[in-house]
Amino acid sequence: MDHSLVTTNFQLDGYRIVKNLGVVRGIVVRSRSIFGNIGAGIQILFGGNITLYTELCERTRRDAFELMIEHAKDVGANAVIGFRYDATEIMGGVTEVLAYGTACVVQKI
Repeated sequence: MDHSLVTTNFQLDGYRIVKNLGVVRGIVVRSRSIFGNIGAGIQILFGGNITLYTELCERTRRDAFELMIEHAKDVGANAVIGFRYDATEIMGGVTEVLAYGTACVVQKI
């Protein structure tokens, strides 16, 4: 699927939605490793961006996004509209990241 056909909007400029296939999602649950926490703890002492956590968050969101794309392809979609992320802390140090949207079949106008 062309990633440019994934949007937070509920329409795609230049395309017509011909079929709505329902909600698709990608879920990833991650924990911080003890080594990551130690490294991040050192970065906290110096202040600024905690790059170890930033990288973990980026990787987790990317993985959830790709799982959502796979789910959309599995149901026959070529686009996803209304795309969103959600995150929930399940327990201390364990977070669920959900990528979701509405799978659609679109045609270029």
